[in-house]
Amino acid sequence: MKRFARVLCVAAVSAAIVAPAFAQDSEQRKELRRVDLSGAPGMEVILSISEYKPGDEFPEHFHHGVEAGYVLEGGMVEVPGRPAFPIPTGAPIMNLRDTPHAGFRIVGDKTIRLLTVHVVDKGKPLYDTPKK
Repeated sequence: MKRFARVLCVAAVSAAIVAPAFAQDSEQRKELRRVDLSGAPGMEVILSISEYKPGDEFPEHFHHGVEAGYVLEGGMVEVPGRPAFPIPTGAPIMNLRDTPHAGFRIVGDKTIRLLTVHVVDKGKPLYDTPKK
């Protein structure tokens, strides 16, 4: 029994040390689950919830795979040089591989909450910045 307790303790500590390495790449995103995509070696699926408060910036970026999602709570955003516009609650999200998107600041008084699923290349960063 002592051996089982020791193994369980080591496993728990290892999980606590390893999980933050990929679980939180930005303070706005909370990773809920990450698994290998069955039948597709080298791909993984990542489920996350992100929360952007007024004043937060969501920089332009792309993914090494597909991002699908749903706007849990909408709000207003502003892209430089354009008037503010709404991202409505219930809106679907679909961003294709290597396609730059986002690049806005949250304005107004509402926090935007997103549920996202990424099907991406394993071992590559979840977010990458377009080269200009």
